[in-house]
Amino acid sequence: MNSIEASIRNTNTKGEVNALRSKGIVPAIVYGGKNQNQKISVPKKVIKLLVDKENFLSNILTLNIEGNSQNVLPREIKFDTITDEPMHVDFVRIVKGAKIALEIPVKFINNEKSPGLKRGGVLNIVRRKVELKCPTENIPDELVVDLENKDIGESFKISSIKLPEGVTPTIQGRDFVVATLAAPTIIKEPEKPAEETVEGEEGAEGEVKAAEGEEGEVKTAEGDKKEDDKKVGDKKVGDKKVGDKKEDKKPPTEKK
Repeated sequence: MNSIEASIRNTNTKGEVNALRSKGIVPAIVYGGKNQNQKISVPKKVIKLLVDKENFLSNILTLNIEGNSQNVLPREIKFDTITDEPMHVDFVRIVKGAKIALEIPVKFINNEKSPGLKRGGVLNIVRRKVELKCPTENIPDELVVDLENKDIGESFKISSIKLPEGVTPTIQGRDFVVATLAAPTIIKEPEKPAEETVEGEEGAEGEVKAAEGEEGEVKTAEGDKKEDDKKVGDKKVGDKKVGDKKEDKKPPTEKK
């Protein structure tokens, strides 16, 4: 249980409240029980330290207000939307015999002793906090879930968590799940598209080269045809020349 020092404040206007904040003081109010509401102020640095704790709103505090001590529970804290600094805190008095609804954080222990987690199981947390109805004199700091010897496929319901005496869930009528220990999700690795593309390109390139080779054969065939035509052409030309020589030969002269 934490104990903090507080002072009575007599601020009535918004300007007076802002003046307190400028001095590093957070205005607050205490209410509940048979006593009247009481305006107080608390150092900002103290509030910031308390807020850093996960169970701030479920942790009973002792307020020392100018020599008078009383147990309170933080109910609401307001923050500046720009600076995120605490601006105001509401405290409710703890009245013996009364009950209050609070959100209690869930803590998981012995993770390293769980065979399910060792085999790659995944802890799926459904509720990080559970709302409970608690007697003001018996408020738990946290709910503990022990993972020792827990294997894949197990679920942790509210009935499996030991609650303090007089503490009950606000959700009634069903045994709701807090967490499950699920099997790992096996993801099949896809084939490497980049390598396939390269192979495909190489194959295509080979086909292109092959096509080029066929084209070369066609060209060669065309070249052979031209060579044949040339030979035939030379022969014809040669025949023509021979013929021309025969025509140029003079006929024999007749004897007189």
